[in-house]
Amino acid sequence: MDIKRNGSQPSGKGPADWFTGNVRIDAPFQGSDPARVNGATVTFEPGARTAWHTHPLGQTLIVTAGLGLVQRLGGPIEEIRPGDIVWIPPGEKHWHGATPTTAMTHIAINELLDGKGVDWLEHVSDEQYLAR
Repeated sequence: MDIKRNGSQPSGKGPADWFTGNVRIDAPFQGSDPARVNGATVTFEPGARTAWHTHPLGQTLIVTAGLGLVQRLGGPIEEIRPGDIVWIPPGEKHWHGATPTTAMTHIAINELLDGKGVDWLEHVSDEQYLAR
């Protein structure tokens, strides 16, 4: 058993290659072999969002605070709220983040396939983000 105490890991800034706006990543975790699970708590400031991306084995988002947005390629932009659980199937191109006026925090959980949990793609344009 391994307990990571609250505050024992520093917060990190979401890399500009993967995110638009101010994003904080807290409490990253990863299982030990043979486990394949990893994840983190991610906070998006208003207007912040991921780039388009996919996950080889899918992703689960558990919204814990604020008001967020999520969109799959070709689908509508949908609001997500605390308590919502979002399942993104393997290979589905999508993005998620805060609304233009409200921050959002979620726990993101995915599995690694051959050591990889995400494929990052192009940034979501302001026009795409504001299309709702």
